[in-house]
Order: sequence, then structure tokens, then C-alpha cells
Amino acid sequence: MAARQLRWLLFSELMIYAMLIYWLAVGTGWALSLVLGLALANFLFVRFLFVGLTFALMLNGRGAVPPELRIGLVGALRMVLEEYVALLVLAVFVMPFEALWLGPDRLAKTRPGRVPILLIHGYQCNRGFWFWLRPRLEAAGWIVATHNLEPVYSDIDAYVHGIARRIDEVLAATGASQVILVGHSMGGLASRAYLRRHGHAKVARLITLGSPHHGSRMANLGLGPNARQMRINSPWLNALGAPGAVPLPPGSVSIYSCHDNYVFPQQAGSALEEATDIAIGGVSHLGMAISPLVLDKLLKALESPAP
Repeated sequence: MAARQLRWLLFSELMIYAMLIYWLAVGTGWALSLVLGLALANFLFVRFLFVGLTFALMLNGRGAVPPELRIGLVGALRMVLEEYVALLVLAVFVMPFEALWLGPDRLAKTRPGRVPILLIHGYQCNRGFWFWLRPRLEAAGWIVATHNLEPVYSDIDAYVHGIARRIDEVLAATGASQVILVGHSMGGLASRAYLRRHGHAKVARLITLGSPHHGSRMANLGLGPNARQMRINSPWLNALGAPGAVPLPPGSVSIYSCHDNYVFPQQAGSALEEATDIAIGGVSHLGMAISPLVLDKLLKALESPAP
């Protein structure tokens, strides 16, 4: 989501808490420390309740988990906590102020054998989603660019022009002839929409992270035309998945979690024909933003030779 909108939402919520604190502390005489504690607890609990709801919905509609990727009770609790931390960090601290956290992309001439990476975020997010992954990709020797999908609630095809413009900017700044597109969630679909319109002459590889290539039941609860397009068997998804509709570049990869709490049924929703599908376990949807396992799989996919 655009940083300005996120800041307004956060500011509005804090103003509601401020009015409640004033009413309880001044109007009823409650101790200020108690009122502040209750407000903070409610602030945290509402977000934990939301995370719990996503996992409850996922458990009702998930796909089968391969035995080797099952995580047990302790692993499940750790994953829920990781999703909760990721939601707090991203939605409260990072994405509303993404320009402060990320700053301008550090684009430079690429070295031989490497092409720049363009990171495309998902639904209701912005480039702040990559605050943890971007510096680690750069530390591994990659030139990394980011892009904001705007407006927030739009037809996914409407994002193609902005992606095409950003690809040209990255190529001009780095001297490269192609980029690698890495898309999280809806960002993977927006990347495929770009490929459908422009082909892969400027794209060396597509790597998607937790993208609903065949839709998700969670999309039924989303707002905007982009959410409707991500519903299972939506006309838009069916057209995108038609044979030959999207020319994928060689070596494309779909990385997805069998415990994704936004994209489910997981295997049915995230498999991508003509690409290598890599299933992982114990990683939530927003948790992908801060997951060492996802970083490891992503680096291996980036460094694997194209067929």
C-alpha cells in the first residue's frame, strides 16, 4: 500500500486510541499508566487476532503438506509468531516510512555474469516489504532495484506500464540488457502480466515468492479489482494461465510455502507451469520478508544456471 495511505491509517488509529486514553484517564479518573497499558495491549491484540484469523482460514482450506515439510506444534507456533512480528514490523514501522528505511535504489554498472534484480511487492504492500531481503541480496553481490505498484486497488494489468518503465530505468542505469524479476504474492502475477504484454526480451528470469498463480481463497475477502482477479478460477487468472499466453524466460522458479496463510490451497494455488516449483515449509506469507530459508532458496535460484 502507498506509504502515505499507510501513514494516514496508522495516524487515524492512534488518534482513536488517544481519544480513548483521554476519556478514560480524564473522564473516569483511571490511572494513566493503566490506560496506556490497555491501549497498547489492544493495539497489539487486534493485529494478533488478525494473524490468527488468517491461519484459521488457511487450516480450513489448505492443501496436503508433504511429510518432509511438516513442522509440528512448536514449528507452527514459531511460524505464527514470525508472521505476527512481520506484520507489526512491516505495517507499523517500515512500509509507512519506506523511503526512510530503504532510500533510493543503489544502482550501478553490473559486473560480468550478473544482471540486476527488480523486486516487485504484493497486494497492499509497497517496496518497504523488501527492507530485510534487499541488503542481503546486495551483500551477495547483486544489484537490486525496487518498484511500487500503484494505485493500491487496481486492475493488475494497469501495473504493467509502471513495471516496463522501471525495467527501462534499471537497464539504463546498470548498462545491462536484461533484469531478473522477483515478485512476492501479487507481484509475481504483475510480473507475468508484464511478460504477457511485452515478452521476455528484457527479462532473464522470473522468480515468484508465494504468488497465487491459480488463485487463493483469501482473495474472496480482498478489496479492489486486483483482489477479484486473484480469486480461484477468475476469468483474469484463467486467461493468464492459458497455454502460451505468458512466455516465461528459461529458468523461471516459483517458491512457495505449504503453510502460506494468504495463498491457499498452497500447492494448487502456487504451482507455475513451465517453471521449477520449490516447496518449503514453516514459512508464513508475510514471514517470507524476514525468512532466512526464503533468502537461501532465492539466492540458490538466482545463482543456478539457466537451462
